[in-house]
Formats: sequence, structure tokens, C-alpha cells
Amino acid sequence: MSDLLRLATAGSVDDGKSTLVGRLLYDTKSVLADQIDAVTRASVDKGLSTPDLSLLVDGLRAEREQGITIDVAYRYFATPKRSFVLADTPGHVQYTRNTVSGASTAQLVILLVDARKGVIEQTRRHAAVMALLGVPKLVLAVNKIDLVDDPAGVFDKIRAEFTELTTKLGWAAEDVVEIPVSALHGDNVASRSENTPYYDGPSLIEHLESVPVDADSTRHKVGLRFPVQYVIRPRTADYPDYRGYAGQVSAGTVTKGDEVVVLPSGTRTTIERIDTPDGELASAQPGRSVTLILADEVDASRGDVIVAAEDAPEPIDSFDATVCWLGDKPLRPGARLLLKHGTRTTQAIVGVLIERFDEQHLAADPSPESLSLNDIGRISVRVADPVVADDYSVNRHTGSFLLIDPSGGNTLAAGLVGDALTAVEVGPEIGA
Repeated sequence: MSDLLRLATAGSVDDGKSTLVGRLLYDTKSVLADQIDAVTRASVDKGLSTPDLSLLVDGLRAEREQGITIDVAYRYFATPKRSFVLADTPGHVQYTRNTVSGASTAQLVILLVDARKGVIEQTRRHAAVMALLGVPKLVLAVNKIDLVDDPAGVFDKIRAEFTELTTKLGWAAEDVVEIPVSALHGDNVASRSENTPYYDGPSLIEHLESVPVDADSTRHKVGLRFPVQYVIRPRTADYPDYRGYAGQVSAGTVTKGDEVVVLPSGTRTTIERIDTPDGELASAQPGRSVTLILADEVDASRGDVIVAAEDAPEPIDSFDATVCWLGDKPLRPGARLLLKHGTRTTQAIVGVLIERFDEQHLAADPSPESLSLNDIGRISVRVADPVVADDYSVNRHTGSFLLIDPSGGNTLAAGLVGDALTAVEVGPEIGA
């Protein structure tokens, strides 16, 4: 079991997400006393009898004034059993792009619903996005359970509907857990509550502490993938001939003496040395930033990828991809954009729009005329410079990319190489 869990929150506006995150920080003693005092004073000024824990996390003035979360914020907390990095993402539909960003590296997502509203449109949208991103584990926190007349019946109904949804989205039953909570009062957050006798499962923190999550959750099923970030050539008296290739190991392992290929040129060489600011390494694992020294002089630059010789992919200049469209203006066939994949940015043309995924009914709309804000669809893409990409189902890092507005630099789409929703059971409307 990994001692670090990366998680994210998602949910609709007013589901109590900020309060739940504040409660997690409060119950794990991850906030300072002066912060609690400040929140208590602010809560009294608002006429509240108990501290408004959402004030611990809604730091922007606009967030406090509107009572909504706008930007992604990363929170850090720990228990004796595990450390956590939490991406607190917005719930409003117009900030779905932020949710995609925050959940893209999550090993587990806590999806909130208001017990009084149940599974709504935004719940289904967020669940589809999590399926698209390949999030391994999911927790449905049925919040405000203390505000309904028949909590046991409401919880069972919501759990049944959500189970049907996640099953059709491709999750196994053991990877999804539903927990009734009251973030305001702390029921089933840090410890099991006597107020929910109908529920015999773990509290939220108990589940987060014990859920088995593969440390290799980004599914590194390929050999070495090392996108070159920067070429280091100090040209000093101490290092007259130094040439190092700096970057981060995206997949696989690199070891001194390994035979590698530099793509897209196809030049073969071996790893002579692995440098870091703290000295040389014998090998480096995924996520480690290092500088590789090659045995031969090769023509490599930013955007190139150093890969394992025995598992070298073929660079591609056209491919199908699944995208979540994040632009205000619709995507249409023939759009000329920039594609950022790893450390390479190149011109791209969108070919055909193959299909649009209806996340509300889990149905496919073939050959749509356009993709609008928050639409999930499958498209064809052609790029000016070949990219060294793997299918997203094989590796998250080398299978993901961004589509960027060439005029303004805004991110327009999060893209995944291949059909990321192949596990989805496309068919009749849920509940039909």
C-alpha cells in the first residue's frame, strides 16, 4: 500500500464540498489554531452558531462572497497511517475544465451529492469525466444526510442509482464506495456516526486510510519514456564537453547502461550517467526529475523523447482521440490549433468529429456538427510534427495532450489518445 494518496473532490454547487474539505483538515488537525480562531470569528460575524469550516478552503475573495469554489487548490493533510494530497476542484458547470485538471492525476475522487437532490446532471457529468480520466477509485459522499426525513431510504435509493451509473461507466463494484455523511456536523467523516445506524461501512477517513491504491496508478505498462525538457550545456572550464538532457521520467525505469532510442530521429545510444543536483543515480523511477548523459553525441532537443530500445513506439502524425472540450466557442471540423504533448508543441488540424458522448444517457451521437463547452467526444487529429504517444489506456502521461488556441494561448481541450471510453456500456438511458 502506498503511504501517499492523491485524491480530488468533485460535486455540484452547494453540495457542501468546501465544508467537507474543511472538515477533513479540521478533524485531522491539519490547520493552525489561529486559522480556527479566524474562521470562528468570521462565522460569528455571519451570525452562525458553529464554525463555517468552508472558510478554511475558500481563500479567494470571490469564492467567499459567492459561496462557491472557483479555482483548483491543493491541500495537504495526514493521519498516522497515510499522507494525502487533495485537489479541491470547483463544482459549477462553467469550471468543469478546472475539475478535469485537478482530477487528472488523482488515484481516488470523492464525488459529493446533496442527499436532498440525489444524483443530478452535474453528478453524471463528473462521473463521466472521472471515467474518461481513468480514475481508479471513487467515493460517493452523500452529504447533508441529516437534512432528509428518511435517511436510510434516501441513501439506499441514491446508492442504487449511482451503482447503476458507475457500472455502466466501467468501474468494478469493489472500486466504488458510498458513504452517508454530514460535513457540517462531522458524521461519518473522521469516525463512524451513531446517527446512521443503517450504515455499517467505514468513515470517510477510515476508507481513505485503508483503500488499496497501486502506487503505479498511472498504469505505466510501457518501457522508458523520457520527454526532453531542456538541453544542459554549461560550457565552463570545469565542464567543457558536458551535454545533458534534463526532464522527468514519464514511464518505465531508466538505468545506467540501458540501450535507448531518441525519437523521432530514431538514433540509438546508451545511458552513460544519470545526474541529479544531489549526485549520480544508478536508476530513476517514474516521476523523478533527472539529467541523462548519453554515451554518444546525438542531435536531441526539447520535445524529443528518449525511450527504451526494446519498447520504442512509432512516432505518429495522425490519430483518433477522446477530448473534453473546454472552449467557449464550439469545436468544428477543420479547426487549426496547437497540440501540446509532453514537452513538444506542434500545429494540429482537427479532422472529423467521430462522435459525441451523451454522459447523461450514456449514449453516442455519431458525426456531430460540433462539440460545445464541456462536451466529451471522439475526434481525429493530424499534427505537423510527429509525437511519441501511447494509448491513454496504457499510460496516462504519454497518452494525454492539450489543444491550445494559437492566438490567445488558452487551453481549449484535454485530450486522450485512443478511445478512452471503451469500457463504457453505451446503450439505453439509465433507468430505462
